Amino acid sequence: MAFDNLIGLAEDYFAAVDQMDLGRVLSMFHPDATFEIPTHGLIYRGRDGEIAGMFTRLFSRYKSVWHGEFDHFVEPPGKIASRFLVKNTSFEDTLSYKNNCN
Repeated sequence: MAFDNLIGLAEDYFAAVDQMDLGRVLSMFHPDATFEIPTHGLIYRGRDGEIAGMFTRLFSRYKSVWHGEFDHFVEPPGKIASRFLVKNTSFEDTLSYKNNCN
């Protein structure tokens, strides 16, 4: 897979998350996917079960989410790591900012 394709796929995923489009987000996962958040010791298994639940909770927790200012690091043939900023807006319009890497 070309570098541009991996970067495009990563940014398409985050755009779907930012748009809170659950169907589009989940379409990017294999049915048997595992989603891990090691910094919090969390593991979600299964696209249509635990992973769908995780995103449903995320989307219900915030008025909006934003991911941007990406730095992508591609390792052929098909690995990518992305560093980015996150801005979450609560329903009370409180902003929270994070630096993250996936």
